[in-house]
Amino acid sequence: MNTGKTLKEALQNAQADGRVTVGVYECAKIMNEDPDSVSFCVLATDAFECDIALQIHFTLIQAFCFDNDISIVRVNDMQRISKIVGDKSEHMEDAHCVLISNPTEGSWEDPALEKLHLFCEESRSFNEWVPEITLPER
Repeated sequence: MNTGKTLKEALQNAQADGRVTVGVYECAKIMNEDPDSVSFCVLATDAFECDIALQIHFTLIQAFCFDNDISIVRVNDMQRISKIVGDKSEHMEDAHCVLISNPTEGSWEDPALEKLHLFCEESRSFNEWVPEITLPER
């Protein structure tokens, strides 16, 4: 399975359905108010980023995801995430955290999201709790 392409597809599907939340603080708010609505979490950094406050937020978000059985991955290219989930009219400086909410009742399950959940489950069986995924160039 090409996990990068699968993640991109899941993000695009969720974006089209209006099930994406972008930004550390916005995501933290959603997780605090309704953790059961969150299906998947993506943490994005750039390889050169060493922001201590961001690392603290990431640690707290990861702990929350573990406690609430939310699948979570890391991506090392925030610009690609911004291009996938961003709208040109929006400011996407804080695409460090992206949440995908659960599909609404009666809608079809997203096969790409299901593949990602299986990937995360398999990674945890190898003690890789927050696997890293590389997004495709295009």
